[in-house]
Amino acid sequence: MSKGAFWAVLLALGLTGPALAEADQGAADQSAADKAQQEYVQKVRALHWVKGPTQVAVGGNSTLKLPEGYVYLDAANTAKYEELNENFSSGKEVFVAPTDLSWNAYLEFSDDGYVKDDEKIDAPAILKTLTQNTEEANEERRRRGWADMHVVGWSIPPAYNAETKRLEWATLLRSRGGEGTNFFTKVLGRRGVTTVVLVSRPEDTTAAVKDLNQVLTGYQFNAGDTYADYKPGDKVAEYGLTGLIVGGAVAAAVKTGVLKGLWKVIVAGAAALWKLLAAAVVAAIAGLKALFKRKSAA
Repeated sequence: MSKGAFWAVLLALGLTGPALAEADQGAADQSAADKAQQEYVQKVRALHWVKGPTQVAVGGNSTLKLPEGYVYLDAANTAKYEELNENFSSGKEVFVAPTDLSWNAYLEFSDDGYVKDDEKIDAPAILKTLTQNTEEANEERRRRGWADMHVVGWSIPPAYNAETKRLEWATLLRSRGGEGTNFFTKVLGRRGVTTVVLVSRPEDTTAAVKDLNQVLTGYQFNAGDTYADYKPGDKVAEYGLTGLIVGGAVAAAVKTGVLKGLWKVIVAGAAALWKLLAAAVVAAIAGLKALFKRKSAA
């Protein structure tokens, strides 16, 4: 509807004076929101999207067979996408998602060394640490003009599978745009760990996790880099399973007593932790689906 037609409707309804001014302000706000969404979509379109089926690199020491119907961004483009969605970026993550972006997954390898998996997991204590660190990181979010983020609790308590060498858990987060779920998979390797962060809406988490696990059947470390390839003398990480959950850098700093400058460490840990599925992503899904469909047709 054009602005002239919009005004004609208001006048026909007898809306004048304050009511008319309020309606006009509402139209202006909606126009600004539409413009912001259009700008967002344009910036997302400008990223270099890689479509499946194809094989992509993760961290330089592993690969993922990207199925048809999914898209991938390299580290440079992932960093741009994260900034658009008010998420911290380490600059090393890569991005994988279905073409409708109904969920987002970030993959990153950390070469901190071989992580021993013989540590007992204290879920309540870990949740307390995560909550405190997240509140600390909100100072940096405010500095950037982003909304605060808060940990609500576990969606799935942490559990380690000794057979698959994977540590998994999920947390429920709350921010300005509502609530979201972060599901984590830590894949242990010989020289470090690949972190997979799945971001979805709470009501979509079960289906998204199932979908992601199917995609991850195509993920593998290169020959010689698997957890079973460990040899005495290899670098060993300064943290265990707990450190994988609270952020290895934070855990190592606390363990070694290096508390000076811990703020920077907390922010670095947050970069590898919480992610949000921005409201703009949800609102723009239809346009983005059209983008991928047009590329497929081309």
